[in-house]
Amino acid sequence: GLGDVAEVRKSFNRHLHFTLVKDRNVATPRDYYFALAHTVRDHLVGRWIRTQQHYYERDPKRIYYLSLEFYMGRTLQNTMVNLGLQNACDEAIYQLGLDLEELEEIEEDAGLGNGGLGRLAACFLDSMATLGLAAYGYGIRYEFGIFNQKIVDGWQVEEADDWLRYGNPWEKARPEYMLPVHFYGRVEHTPDGVKWVDTQVVLAMPYDTPVPGYKNNTVNTMRLWSAKAPNDFNLQEFNMGDYIEAVLDRNLAENISRVLYPNDNVRKNCYEKSFGADPYPIPMHVAIQLNDTHPALSIPELMRILVDVEKVDWDKAWEITKKTCAYTNHTVLPEALERWPVSMFEKLLPRHLEIIYALNQMHLDRVAALYPGDIDRLRRMSVIEEGDCKRINMAHLCVIGSHAVNGVARIHSDIVRNSVFKDFYELEPEKFQNKTNGITPRRWLLLCNPGLADVIAEKIGEGFITDLSQLKKLLEFIDNETFIRDVAKVKQENKLKFAAYLEEQYKVKINPTSMFDVQVKRIHEYKRQLLNCLHAITLYNRIRCNPSKSFVPRTIMIGGKAAPGYHMAKMIIKLITSVGEVINNDPYVGDKLKVIFLENYRVSLAEKVIPAADLSQQISTAGTEASGTGNMKFMVNGALTIGTMDGANVEMAEEAGEENLFIFGMRVEDVEALDRKGYNAREYYESLPELRQAIDQISSGFFSPRDPGCFKDVVNMLMYHDRFKVFADYEAYIKCQGQVDQLFMDPREWTRKVIRNIACSGKFSSDRTITEYAREIWGVEPSSHAAPDDPPIAGDTINTHSAV
Repeated sequence: GLGDVAEVRKSFNRHLHFTLVKDRNVATPRDYYFALAHTVRDHLVGRWIRTQQHYYERDPKRIYYLSLEFYMGRTLQNTMVNLGLQNACDEAIYQLGLDLEELEEIEEDAGLGNGGLGRLAACFLDSMATLGLAAYGYGIRYEFGIFNQKIVDGWQVEEADDWLRYGNPWEKARPEYMLPVHFYGRVEHTPDGVKWVDTQVVLAMPYDTPVPGYKNNTVNTMRLWSAKAPNDFNLQEFNMGDYIEAVLDRNLAENISRVLYPNDNVRKNCYEKSFGADPYPIPMHVAIQLNDTHPALSIPELMRILVDVEKVDWDKAWEITKKTCAYTNHTVLPEALERWPVSMFEKLLPRHLEIIYALNQMHLDRVAALYPGDIDRLRRMSVIEEGDCKRINMAHLCVIGSHAVNGVARIHSDIVRNSVFKDFYELEPEKFQNKTNGITPRRWLLLCNPGLADVIAEKIGEGFITDLSQLKKLLEFIDNETFIRDVAKVKQENKLKFAAYLEEQYKVKINPTSMFDVQVKRIHEYKRQLLNCLHAITLYNRIRCNPSKSFVPRTIMIGGKAAPGYHMAKMIIKLITSVGEVINNDPYVGDKLKVIFLENYRVSLAEKVIPAADLSQQISTAGTEASGTGNMKFMVNGALTIGTMDGANVEMAEEAGEENLFIFGMRVEDVEALDRKGYNAREYYESLPELRQAIDQISSGFFSPRDPGCFKDVVNMLMYHDRFKVFADYEAYIKCQGQVDQLFMDPREWTRKVIRNIACSGKFSSDRTITEYAREIWGVEPSSHAAPDDPPIAGDTINTHSAV
């Protein structure tokens, strides 16, 4: 209310005054942002302390969500939304003659993730807090997050993401909880147990970030660890000549948390955390969820602490470890499964290697007893892969060390059971589960699309924000003309706003009445941005050969980052930008077609483009996209989906009805059949004239006149070694896109389908996903009750430096 507005103004001015007294006379927009951030943070602190105090007193089961990525994006607006402060802040900032949205734009994204997996972790933190779970996100505080992408002459160029340059108002360093982490050294087996000695120590410094639930007074913690060299690092054998060198060498230790690895396959990172107390009832008090195999070393590390440090009996320790840990698999692509050389372990983590060998021996003894003489099965199921370079299969380690293993969409979990971990499923079928991914409706509806949230709340109230299944109630209004008009109007406003943003940021003018056709995700062959590109070329050729014919105007927007070492992905970006260059400058085309590459796609850009999209492209080869979560964000924000029967698209079609999505192309069975028969791209090239024309244009340099051979690698891949069978789905895709055009020409019918999609998107809330994890894996019950509210704090007495 008004009291809030006055309080916010007062606190804002106090923070601003404090900043300026320290530093300068004239306030910059960044000063205003920090003043507001600190004002909002003040409102969190009391609830944060109280929540943690409450956990300490009640001692509920703790959930530790371990992830090497947390793709958080910006925090200011999310905090205001979840604390119910947005209106008060908006009004207070307006009264001070400032623009809230402008201040929000100053905040850096916390880009500590590559894409889906890291963003999922962020949505899960929001849901766990909103459901009142005593949950902690544990990860690494990278000094540099995912690179900033610049497009220079059509090519991707990477730039360091120095996101901490101006400081991070949302984190609190906790030096009092600093822990030593050991590397190298050797193992001694002594009468009183195993000793790991002569190790090198790196210190792990925790930084805590508050995670507020939605209007429930719960504030959980994300704890990210930063590597610090100890003060005596390399100074043991110090003499004056080596002093400078030794201090410089501290970088070697601190490099551990320097930068996020920007690829979707292998990353070279180790991090471990220990937690103490009486080990025996650990599974009663603690659940550990491993987000993919990246934190797999938690399993041997927990064993090491129990057996070597706490002196727990080996079999008992193994039982505790398995009951405590659970593993989520995120990919079926073989090149993305982590396999680390034994030689590296021998040097870096000798005790962990011994433990892994012992665990593997136990595991193989059990398999051998159940399948006598089946040597091949032992080889397939071993944690150690023999060969010229012995490797540790981290996924196998995770499966044997966990009591639950889950995939992230129904079709993916079926593939996990029937192929990726088939042998393990035969051994322990009860271990394998499905947990279909979800997204938080706070950030991905309320925050990014307030217009749509308002129109929905007007009809069904606000309950959907914490119970997204209530969107089903919108089905009553599918024929309500006012509602149809309102939904269409919100979409048009979002499109105008995004068009203005593109013009301001990238100087591109687009037709806001055109269909906004969007594909935003990491650039990867399996996601088939090339199929999208071939459609754009096909549309272009149709316009050129028939310029007077009426066309449904489209703006095709493609965005996403390519891993810096992934040559083909970088070529795909260059192809998209080159095709755009030709199409966008052809006078015959005019307003009918534009191809835009969205530079530096990231969480904060997703929040702008997704609410403006008409069409969402989810076109991976069936059986390759584990789930997808962007698909869900588009659905809840009123875009229609063109997609294959892959990942969560399958369940989206099931919820909304297949006739309300544009489903095309091979199913998993068709892909498998084509593999058996043998995929021959040339057959499609020979028999589909429009496809042949497009490929010939790419090949001949039509889109790269200054470097005609530019795309020979792309064409060669498509023609001779395309694992993802782009040509096999081309014809069905083009035909399906024709149906999209037909429907778009009937705005009322289009919007009715949009409403049906929104109404059926409730399943895809991360609240539902987390409720399933809680009940079926962690053994805890979520609560819908808000904790008692903050006693009001007088604005002037808040100690902004209060330790948490």
